[in-house]
Amino acid sequence: MTKPPLTLYLAAPRGFCAGVDRAIKIVEMALDKWGAPVFVRHEIVHNKFVVDGLRAKGAVFVEELDEVPGDRPVIFSAHGVPKSVPATAQARQMIYVDATCPLVSKVHIEAERHHDNGLQIVMIGHAGHPETIGTMGQLPDGEVLLVETPQDVAALAVRDPAKLAFVTQTTLSVDDTAEVVAALKARFPGIVGPHKEDICYATTNRQEAVKAMAPKCEAMLVVGAPNSSNSRRLVEVGARAGCGYAQLVQRASDIDWRALDGISSIGITAGASAPDVLITEVVDAFRDRFDVTVEQVVTAEENVEFKVPRVLRQPA
Repeated sequence: MTKPPLTLYLAAPRGFCAGVDRAIKIVEMALDKWGAPVFVRHEIVHNKFVVDGLRAKGAVFVEELDEVPGDRPVIFSAHGVPKSVPATAQARQMIYVDATCPLVSKVHIEAERHHDNGLQIVMIGHAGHPETIGTMGQLPDGEVLLVETPQDVAALAVRDPAKLAFVTQTTLSVDDTAEVVAALKARFPGIVGPHKEDICYATTNRQEAVKAMAPKCEAMLVVGAPNSSNSRRLVEVGARAGCGYAQLVQRASDIDWRALDGISSIGITAGASAPDVLITEVVDAFRDRFDVTVEQVVTAEENVEFKVPRVLRQPA
């Protein structure tokens, strides 16, 4: 039986970013150095396949430090943690390694610098997300106010309108964040922003690739986890950029083939915590059902690499 033709657009960049790659390496190197079990506070990155793979090697994932034995190492996830977490680890004389993405750490440093200069911080982010919790936890209660939408800005009660700065979660929608920033600047003209955009290069690049790809596609799939902020934003960006059907899938087994019946073009991308093997799995699933022609949609080249902590580096 002849397979129907399908043009499959593959976004580039897609998948793993430097911060995710570094965090996974940290867990693997910790297992090599200290042996299993190595404990990880929160999912190291938001991807079940990655977490399950590390668990099979001996990583144990917990939500709080009191679940970690005092004689075993613990790793803090790529999303960052409140200051109270390493302080508790130090008080317990635990071995710990911080896998916080350096671009998230940059936001932490910005927030502290603004606080030291007497400014109250407004954070643009998603309530309850680990990165937001970690960033807000760098400063005392009340020093960081959270907003998600322009409507939140209108309702914001600040200590002194003339002494404000803002930071953002690194995995937000670029366009949505621009609207919130505009609302902040309209209401608080003197508010201080970051020297360089807080939304990370990987999030921005993946969204730009989706915007370029979306008008070409009848449908789009984003490979990523439902608790991955940057993956969910890609779905929203795709729908907004003109793709009639945009869906998040964790694996090929999640694809709703009935919804894709009769299509002749599809776009595929992946969130920053989705490994290549899952992207290949999805592409192969389409090859099984269609006569596929693959076209790359390249909008940027990435060559960023972050060093692992010194404690895990091999001697020269």
